Amino acid sequence: MHDYFIRLGLSSFANFKTAVQKVQFSNILPKIFPILSWWPEVSRSTLRADLLAGLTGAVIVLPQGVAFAMIAGLPPIYGLYTAMVVPIVAAIFGSSKHMVSGPNTPISLVVFAAVSQLGATPGSPEFIAKALTITLLAGLIQLALGAGRMGTLVNFVSHVVVVGFTAGAAILIMESQAKHFLGLTIPSGKSFLQTLEAIGENISHTNLYAVGVGVFTLLLSILSKKYYPRLPNMLVALVGGALLAFVLGGETVGLKMVGEVPGRLPMPSMPDFSFHAMSELAQSAFAIALLGLIQSVAIARSIATKSQQMIDANQEFIGQGVSNIIGSFFSCYAGAGSFTRSGLNYEVGAKTPVSAIFASLILMLIVLFIAPLIAYLPIAGMAAAILLVAYNLIDFHFLKTVLKASKRQSVVLFITFLSTLFLDLENAVYIGVLFSLIFYLQRSSTPNVAVMSVDPDAHRRFIYLERKALLECPQLKVLRIDGSIFFGSVMHIAQEIRRLVDEEAPEVKNLLILAKGINFVDVAGAEWLALEARRWKEAGGGLYFAGLKLIAQDSLIRGGFKKEIGEDHFFVSKESALASIVPTLQDSICATCKFRIFNECEGKAGANALIKANKATTIASN
Repeated sequence: MHDYFIRLGLSSFANFKTAVQKVQFSNILPKIFPILSWWPEVSRSTLRADLLAGLTGAVIVLPQGVAFAMIAGLPPIYGLYTAMVVPIVAAIFGSSKHMVSGPNTPISLVVFAAVSQLGATPGSPEFIAKALTITLLAGLIQLALGAGRMGTLVNFVSHVVVVGFTAGAAILIMESQAKHFLGLTIPSGKSFLQTLEAIGENISHTNLYAVGVGVFTLLLSILSKKYYPRLPNMLVALVGGALLAFVLGGETVGLKMVGEVPGRLPMPSMPDFSFHAMSELAQSAFAIALLGLIQSVAIARSIATKSQQMIDANQEFIGQGVSNIIGSFFSCYAGAGSFTRSGLNYEVGAKTPVSAIFASLILMLIVLFIAPLIAYLPIAGMAAAILLVAYNLIDFHFLKTVLKASKRQSVVLFITFLSTLFLDLENAVYIGVLFSLIFYLQRSSTPNVAVMSVDPDAHRRFIYLERKALLECPQLKVLRIDGSIFFGSVMHIAQEIRRLVDEEAPEVKNLLILAKGINFVDVAGAEWLALEARRWKEAGGGLYFAGLKLIAQDSLIRGGFKKEIGEDHFFVSKESALASIVPTLQDSICATCKFRIFNECEGKAGANALIKANKATTIASN
């Protein structure tokens, strides 16, 4: 079977490869069509590996596509359509060699929430039309962001937001499937608390046959994955659940079935281009676009760390955008990178994006011949499979790590999680991102400003005074700033310097800033530094810098602030700074100083007298 597919693939792909190599005459074309850059890597050995990976992926996505479509409130076949079209387009226009796009759980849930809140009945022609429209809008937004080179946007969205949203979405999915698992009839579109209340009120009407099929499907999936990990555990479990439902009596005992699934390829479709439809779906479309991009780039980068591949986030934006745009015209709803299928695609040995194309083509063949059998899958069994998928979405290990490691990140996690449960899903994404940025700005605007001094027990290295009580020079204060000096942090840094120097050591006239931790200084920061340097100079001393990066001095140099401060006040290292500053300190104070914490102090006035006095004290004590 495998050899047949390989021979078939080689005969068709060999000609295409030759054509691609002839077309690849420009450096611009591979940027527009990334397939031109990786296609020369395709060979007989990669085709074999990609075909096996594609066959595995097609088998895995068959039950998943049906399940995801049900979560999205769409007929089952739409999940399979999305798994056919979206991966092919994303593979051609994306940058990752292993990521597989298509339907996934969080996006499906947001699509359902966004469309159902507009009053459309799940599964109805109106619902389907709005789902296709929101997919088109999300794709256009993604394409625009990619074309505008906005790929770095995902760097500002904390992974904590994604994990918190995904955990909340998993709870919502579990709740939405509980009624099917229990065999209850509860209207869709209710809030989280309303649905819980409805389940509690109707729990006495639980269909034990449905529960039995659901539990059997759940156990069979878990056990098959544990003892036979190479088998498609979800498919095995659903087949087992269908057989049990048949034995129990099927619909005669109240067991609902998935229903007829047409065995045909994706049909052309037309989103609603009216202004009213576009405007009412725009906000939700942006949330879907953002969530899809965050997930896709995160997945692509995660796998790239293992495969040693460089990922172009902008190209991934374009790939996801084009796949959703084209998909909306072929009966597909919004897709994104899939955690499960992408990881599996890499683990089973896929070499190029051809594996995703193979998976889609094989899925088409499967649907043409097997689609009618999907009608016999029990809804309770599907609910059990979806419950398991939702549970696996929750990253318990990462949740524990966040709760232990950071209070701020824990707050973002809880806010996103609770917003997902109790607010509109698209707003939950925005709220999580907003609070993540607020805490980031709060932290970056309050950099650490610490007093440093020399530790004689550690080869005279500078350490924080908070860690160890050390002597300080009475004429030179040494501070370390761990953070950039910009308009948002200037006030905090100024207050800290006034507190640590003016209030605690008002007699000090010189300040040395250890500046290796300063990444950049903006115009506002440069202006403040010039004013601060003037203040220290008027007090009879000076403001000095050691180790300030050249790139951080850009605004200082261009704005003339470095000259105003004094170019001789900037040093490459703290050693060169001390060698220049210490000799300029007041000899009268140095003559009576008993600390002598710097090596350079030995050349100052009074050093020899102090050494003699110390020797005399030592002899007298002996």
